[in-house]
Amino acid sequence: MATHNRQFTHVTVEQPGEPTVMTMAQSILDLPSPGQVTIKVYAAGVNGPDIKQRVGAYPPPAGASPIIGLEVAGEIVAVADDVTQWQVGDKVCALVPGGGYAELVNTYAAHCLPIPTGYSYVQAAGLPETFFTVWGNLFIRAGLKAGESVLIHGGSGGIGTTAIQMASRLGATVFATSGSAEKCQYCIEQGASVAINYNEEQFVEPILAATQGVGVNVIMDIAGGDFINENLKAIATDGRMVSVAMQRGAQATIDIFRIMAKRVVWTGSTLRPQSVANKAQIAQGLAEYVWPLLNSGKMNIPIDSVFPFSQVVQAHQLMESGKHKGKIVLDLGAQ
Repeated sequence: MATHNRQFTHVTVEQPGEPTVMTMAQSILDLPSPGQVTIKVYAAGVNGPDIKQRVGAYPPPAGASPIIGLEVAGEIVAVADDVTQWQVGDKVCALVPGGGYAELVNTYAAHCLPIPTGYSYVQAAGLPETFFTVWGNLFIRAGLKAGESVLIHGGSGGIGTTAIQMASRLGATVFATSGSAEKCQYCIEQGASVAINYNEEQFVEPILAATQGVGVNVIMDIAGGDFINENLKAIATDGRMVSVAMQRGAQATIDIFRIMAKRVVWTGSTLRPQSVANKAQIAQGLAEYVWPLLNSGKMNIPIDSVFPFSQVVQAHQLMESGKHKGKIVLDLGAQ
């Protein structure tokens, strides 16, 4: 067990609200629990769940740090006695149960992955949350396979970008939706075969036209709301739909007969409350199938914006504006 200064600076939220409720504070970090490591954080990704936590809509699960932040990149500075796969000094990116907006964080050793070849800490910090989300939902829960087709909503965001690249590189035909012509072009550049501006046209007819009326095998939905019934029109018989967010609303009126007639399997998940073992399984899949694509340069998730740690308020304002394409990252070395 390495020893180091346990005092660290982190973001704190005094009360839920606008981005300006976030300020800096100092605390003392506990030693890593069994199965955990301590990471000195050099960069942290900004994600949609961070916004929800800040406004009080996504409380951390029991035992997790109340500090915002779900993904980091940095250097391991301490390991629990039972950890053998990592050593002090190893450079990793990691999914964390909370506490990412901080100079130090504890997380599970099984949720760490090596920083890909040629990646900076900033680039690597934008990987874990979206990669775990996409692999766990699109490939484990929905079972997307090479040769199948998939519709990815919100294709220009962090999750959408990751899903388009991962699905296309692993042999699926990708359709995407986004909210502007510029963002649709971005989706094509990431690997989508067709990108539809949902503010200009309904997506169902173009999908059916491109698939000779069959529809897509899998839909990854971040929209919810009024998109759900439209998804059921665009999905193929025996298709699978996986919900990962509800940007257009948590309620929907569903045509149940269409689910029955097409034998649609509809599932979904949130990442943060899942067990340590489930997240470790996702990490193993990423290490085996996806990290080689990153190491070889076949995947490269764009970074939209990098903010110094002191500008976390501005980072959240950009995330909430929806104007970003790709990832938003906090650089803890740019104070």
